[in-house]
Amino acid sequence: MTARGDLRSYRLVAIPGDGVGPDVVAAARGVLAAAGARFGFEIAWTDLIVGGAGIDAYGVAIRDEDLAACAESDAILLGAVGGPKWDDPTAMVRPEQALFAMRGGLGLFANLRPVSVHPALVPASPLRPELLEGVDMLIVRELTGGLYFGDRTEATGAAGARAASDTLPYSEPEIARVAGLAFELARGRRKRLTSVDKANVLATSRLWRTVVHEIATEYPDVTLEDRLVDACAMQIVRSPASFDVLVTENLFGDILSDEASVLAGSLGMLPSASVGARRTAHGLHGLYEPIHGSAPDIAGQDLANPIGTILSGAMLLRLSLGQADAADAVERAVAAALDGGYRTGDIWPRSVAAAEACTRVGTVEMADAIVARIGPAAAPPGRGPDFDVGTLVATSQLLGLL
Repeated sequence: MTARGDLRSYRLVAIPGDGVGPDVVAAARGVLAAAGARFGFEIAWTDLIVGGAGIDAYGVAIRDEDLAACAESDAILLGAVGGPKWDDPTAMVRPEQALFAMRGGLGLFANLRPVSVHPALVPASPLRPELLEGVDMLIVRELTGGLYFGDRTEATGAAGARAASDTLPYSEPEIARVAGLAFELARGRRKRLTSVDKANVLATSRLWRTVVHEIATEYPDVTLEDRLVDACAMQIVRSPASFDVLVTENLFGDILSDEASVLAGSLGMLPSASVGARRTAHGLHGLYEPIHGSAPDIAGQDLANPIGTILSGAMLLRLSLGQADAADAVERAVAAALDGGYRTGDIWPRSVAAAEACTRVGTVEMADAIVARIGPAAAPPGRGPDFDVGTLVATSQLLGLL
């Protein structure tokens, strides 16, 4: 961070990426600029061409100099990567390699995905309204181990006899650091932690369960339960309000968090933060992105829901920049825009009666509605992620000693 008089300046990296990524990142940047104007800071952006766009421009998903720019920044805001153009599973270079490089190269071992349901969006959810009351969960997904990072053998052999393999490695330190973070976050919330595994089948899951229970002895105030991943997947749609914090390995966390997006009405609603143990001068270094994909079929058409990216920006303000008041203002503005009836197509009400009170908008108009509600006037409190930067920063310092 640099300062010019009383105006603080932060260095952020923007990775628009592919598909709707440029649309939603532009919307989020406008909201962050409005928050800066209100709270007395500015953002100096570095734009990087990464993902499928990086393959087209440079022949690789992410260059070494791009990764270095990410490392030197205060935080990174990402749109989405990938799409049908680069979807050849046999290709040596793929857009997703950029994500793996950033997670591994920047030490981002934990992905935080808060899931709550704004009351105004209950009609957009396929679940019965009574199931959505009180939903407020935080999914903590391990990011740098497991199946996505294990050794693999591509298919070989003649047609009819081909075989391939993927390995799912985990070490005790990898499990311990993400479990410790999850316990700390649960301690700051409702003190309930669900550890999700497949210990009845997988050796790595049995190690996962053993390590999690050993760490649990350091947190006697947190209630721990074990859930097999298939039972957890069922419980997320049958009784989602029963969960507080969930912690799980990479593949399971990827799938379960996408499933949980149904509760909020759309993938476009949910933010995420990928963090590690590294601190900058004012918060945690992290990568922030919506959980949705690149949706190339609607790219550039002003149709994408920018709220997941905007709320990812709020997480960035709170966790990486130490701007909690600005983060609160962004979250309140999102809630106020939804209360005002603004809806993108993905969260349009299912019933005619509910739709009569709503206004269908595109990406730009939704962002404008949120910007208009970031101001000095008091706004009704919104529901943001139920954890604070102090807890997360303190935990990251602890984990850095492992």
